[in-house]
Amino acid sequence: MICQISVDAANEFLRTTFRGDGPRNEVTATALDHVSMRLEVNETHLRPGNYISGPTQMALADSAAYIAVMTRIGIVPMAVTSTLNINFLRPCMGSALLADATMLKFGKRLAVIEVSLYGEGQSKPASHSVITYTLPQDTA
Repeated sequence: MICQISVDAANEFLRTTFRGDGPRNEVTATALDHVSMRLEVNETHLRPGNYISGPTQMALADSAAYIAVMTRIGIVPMAVTSTLNINFLRPCMGSALLADATMLKFGKRLAVIEVSLYGEGQSKPASHSVITYTLPQDTA
């Protein structure tokens, strides 16, 4: 099986589907069952202490999992988040937030994806997430 979405196609999908101003999640790499993403951080993403906020980390983790599903089934917008569990391991700091997503299981109805998040320049993950996506019936 080959990867069903390119970096350019993923970024175009995100740009046209999730409109709005401000920094955007950017897909930096795709491969079958794997996605890397980046978000330029600004003051709207920070909590006191200049830490990248939990909601910002959760949003990027969910986006990375969404695109990881698309590495298997192509652009199918109706794959939806079923669960998102996140563990905040250490303070997340940096000018960008990086996500590394890996498919753990791809079944007929559900996909389970692991996402590690890093502040740019940090060597250890700031948070770790496991996300389950429900797949549309027509992709099974």
